[in-house]
Amino acid sequence: MSYNEGKKQGGFRACLFVFVLGTLENIGFVANMSIMALYFHRVLFFDISSSANTFTNFLGSTFLLTILGGFISDTYLNRLYTCLLFGFLELMGLLLLTIQAHSKKLLPDPCNKSTCIKHGQAVMFYASLCMLALGCSGVKASVAALGADQFDREDLEGAKHVASYFNYYQFSTTIGSLIGVTAVVWIALNKGWDWAFFTSLVTAFVGFVVLAIGKPYYLVQPLASSPIVRISQVIISAIQNRNLNLPERHEDVYEIDDKERDPFQEKLLHTNQFRFLDKAAILQDRDSPHPGRVCTVTQVEEVKILIRMLPIFASTFIMNTCLAQLQTFSVLQGYSMDPHLASIRIPNPSMPVIPLVFMVILLPLYEFIFVPFAQKMTGHPNGITQLQRVGMGLVLSIVSMVIAGAVEVKRRDRALKNPSTQISLFWLSFQYGVFGVADMFAMVGLMEFFYKEAPSGMRSLATSFALLSLSFGYFLSTVFVSIVNALTEEVSSNKQGWLQAQDLNHNQLEYFYWFLAFLSCLNFANYLFWASWYKYRSDVKESDGNKVQNL
Repeated sequence: MSYNEGKKQGGFRACLFVFVLGTLENIGFVANMSIMALYFHRVLFFDISSSANTFTNFLGSTFLLTILGGFISDTYLNRLYTCLLFGFLELMGLLLLTIQAHSKKLLPDPCNKSTCIKHGQAVMFYASLCMLALGCSGVKASVAALGADQFDREDLEGAKHVASYFNYYQFSTTIGSLIGVTAVVWIALNKGWDWAFFTSLVTAFVGFVVLAIGKPYYLVQPLASSPIVRISQVIISAIQNRNLNLPERHEDVYEIDDKERDPFQEKLLHTNQFRFLDKAAILQDRDSPHPGRVCTVTQVEEVKILIRMLPIFASTFIMNTCLAQLQTFSVLQGYSMDPHLASIRIPNPSMPVIPLVFMVILLPLYEFIFVPFAQKMTGHPNGITQLQRVGMGLVLSIVSMVIAGAVEVKRRDRALKNPSTQISLFWLSFQYGVFGVADMFAMVGLMEFFYKEAPSGMRSLATSFALLSLSFGYFLSTVFVSIVNALTEEVSSNKQGWLQAQDLNHNQLEYFYWFLAFLSCLNFANYLFWASWYKYRSDVKESDGNKVQNL
């Protein structure tokens, strides 16, 4: 459907249904992120490292599978139906978690092993995690792009609306997260884990019902041919034609006539980057161009866009590895800290409320104050570019890890020298708060970047890259924990790694935080190089792709 057809479809009115789902579904999702490592440790009797690794593997799998959800919503189902289908799987996963948490027969007894769950208990537990991971992945991959589809990104005004939409979408999910890490966490710690999972189930169900009710208001993007097939065709054709000479003029490579082009398919201009791929568009027999033998310039340029995105995508892995620590080890830190603020006792898993409060305050300030001010200073319609926004997030994540290490030194020293007194839990607010601002800049910038830069038939797939980056970050966390433990146990006097002791006071968690800060500095230098090299689609002119676009 065109953006000009009718007045009922599209715009921010249609996005309201997406915002409601973003709020309600995120209540349970973020609450589970806050309490799940604790649930593994206290209820299922996983040890500290196993709890952290199981949790990060679960989240890593969730975000890794977004690539599947994005592929399906681009190719086989529209974004609405993809979201509802995977939403059903998410609800089933939450239902199984609720049943297991409620029944004592489905929970393990304490043991001296790293994991105590076995047999039928383990089958149900891992089945629920798999369903929950698969369901959440498809929802996350499709719902953000569904809202962004309600605007025309090729129109200047529409492009501004897309930028604002991603800020509002992040705001709605943040509101849901706030409710999750306060109300749902309180329910888990005071009423029971089963009631917490049940609350997540109910709020998510209501959110999906509301999303379905909004169906008459949505602009639905037409399905495209499989992006995997289109990419494969370019690569295979380029290899097959590797011995052919490129035409002197780029106009001589193959492109279909505008009259033959599907009205929903955009035409991409030729660029000089990655010229070897242009060989896929060499037309050997001009009388009979066959889609299986020759690719269009647009098809080749789609692949070039994805290749240009890859270094930016990879540069965000380390930041998300840092995020994983705040959801695992920092939560465990809080249990040896004083949880009181005056006479109010703050549940430790509710600590993520600090960055969320920062985001709730800063997102409107960013949208209504910073962006108009920056527009006047830079002349850019969004104030700053998406890559500048991501870069600010990367810098702040470094600061967060440095602070985290310093706070851990203070916490452990107090715990060892004077066990009767504990430092306040709110010392953790510094690292949480700084990283919350970092996440506000980086995640929203990434989602907008991938959506705007992606070819029209790959928007869900590309938007899922922002979440896929989270996946690699969580998996890297598991790898780093294992490697650091393996290396440091060889040189330590007690033959224990930095993170292996059951008692956190006998670990060297601060060294691990500073190790991540050092890696983040190296990663930021790498990011600066690729961000300076990247050329935005809006700045591409015919055959000038080898010029450098400033950050």
